[in-house]
Amino acid sequence: MSTTTIRKLQTTEPSLPLGKRLMEAGLISEDQLQVALKEQSRNDEPLGRILVRLGLLSEGVLRDTLGESLGHDAIDLSTAIPDPDALKMVPKNIARRYRMLPINFDKNEKVLTLAMADTFNVVAVDQVAATLGSDIGILTLVAGDAEIEAAIEQFYQYELSIQGILSEIDTGEIDDLNIAVETEEYSHPLIRLVDAILADAVKRDASDIHLEPESGFLRVRYRIDGVLRQVMALHRSYWPGMVVRLKVMAKMNIAETRASQDGRIGLTLAGRRIDFRVASQATTHGENFVLRVLDRRKGIVPLEKLNLIRDTLTSLQVMMARPEGIILVTGPTGSGKTTTLYSMLNFRNDESVNIMTLEDPVEYPMAMIRQTSLNEAAKLDFANGIRSMMRQDPDIILVGEVRDEETAEMAFRAAMTGHQVFTTLHTNSALGAVPRLIDIGVKPQIMAGNIIGIVAQRLVRRLCGHCKQAYAPDEAERSLLGISGTEPVLLYREGSCESCNFLGYKGRLAVVEVLKINQEIDEMIARSATRMELRQAALESGFKDLAEDAIRHALAGMTSLSEISRVVDLTARVA
Repeated sequence: MSTTTIRKLQTTEPSLPLGKRLMEAGLISEDQLQVALKEQSRNDEPLGRILVRLGLLSEGVLRDTLGESLGHDAIDLSTAIPDPDALKMVPKNIARRYRMLPINFDKNEKVLTLAMADTFNVVAVDQVAATLGSDIGILTLVAGDAEIEAAIEQFYQYELSIQGILSEIDTGEIDDLNIAVETEEYSHPLIRLVDAILADAVKRDASDIHLEPESGFLRVRYRIDGVLRQVMALHRSYWPGMVVRLKVMAKMNIAETRASQDGRIGLTLAGRRIDFRVASQATTHGENFVLRVLDRRKGIVPLEKLNLIRDTLTSLQVMMARPEGIILVTGPTGSGKTTTLYSMLNFRNDESVNIMTLEDPVEYPMAMIRQTSLNEAAKLDFANGIRSMMRQDPDIILVGEVRDEETAEMAFRAAMTGHQVFTTLHTNSALGAVPRLIDIGVKPQIMAGNIIGIVAQRLVRRLCGHCKQAYAPDEAERSLLGISGTEPVLLYREGSCESCNFLGYKGRLAVVEVLKINQEIDEMIARSATRMELRQAALESGFKDLAEDAIRHALAGMTSLSEISRVVDLTARVA
């Protein structure tokens, strides 16, 4: 995003004055507005600040209304953790003078995100722009005036980088009991250490954070692009205090250390809302914590941006056009099944259909979709949940996973009664879904005519575009790819650069196979045909398996041959 574009956003005038907008929303009365305006004529303060000071409006309501009024996104600073690099770019005196808080600095886009009470303060933006230089853009978010003032004093006062916090801990005394109490104070270094680790993981695009106690130290690992990497080792003495802090944040029982617990943390990081699903497990060296990072910006991807080839995308769209039946998405844990399902639901999501989901648990909230989490206390499992949803007049039902015969029976019953059902199944391939369903207890005669299609997928790491290296494949690699020895072709392997943290890969892409169930395959399923017979019929109808799609990505230079060999079985292609 360029600086020019950002300036245009900042000079867009609100459609209605703040006072009138608050009155139309029923948040204040006309009498209250007149009192605030009279006070404003005496003190020359912003109207919003006066309304909060008089107790007529809360800071949060004012922030959200201002954001809507100004056409800007709003940010709740009470749960925000700023980027230490961003704080260093704006001196504290400028932040206090113009009431702004640096939230995030995107090194790739070279954009600094600022939280401001008055996003139309051109003088303030120009002052920061002059300090930063012309090559850095500025993006503004609306925040409450009092929130900004408190956040400036909180975050500028203390060290926020991980190494700085560790240095501070090593030179001072720590009282672990203090962090068991939720306070507004940000002085305890272990509170900042936990927050800094969460912020660092989000900044590195990690999908999971592993905090693993050993006999003498704490291992911290991030799962980035599907691969776990150790990022730091901390002294064992830090861990008890960190456990207390994590449990307080996740609303878990801090006194329970033997039983497994689950919780959820919601924070604002990098200027956007990030949720963490927290799970603890007692081990021989203490409680082990794993946090799943749920970034809504990455969790819901438009179907056309899944990087599918045209034939695959068309097949998916044709399958979703069927009014009833089941669409199965298969693959191991961490293969992107949830993202694909959400993309498909998002494609169908409009006012003309009623979409309901049953998940374990709900990961990404979606507008207009009725989402339900499993609840053991209320005895709501997948089978009972489907029964309940059938009475809610749904058009489309998402069932998180088919695990047993009862769930499968209810899912197929929903499909047979005119509903479109999306669900997942743990198998290694699309063709493997049929014997898996038979193993669960679904009769072939029930499957026939009710399965629309089966999608199988994996995730492979994408080569870094800055450092990938081209090379000519050898004879063995050509044989694997099915390319003759005379055909000119280039493959790419990983390099090493700062942009990808010297890993050679950055981001992931989906390798997909789509089996569209036609009439011939339906009849073969009904008479319990063998897997080889089903495969032959699928290939004759244009089916392309995971290996073919993976090789397409490798030939396009998007990933390496070694990477697709790690994820997809290519041995069947070797003569």
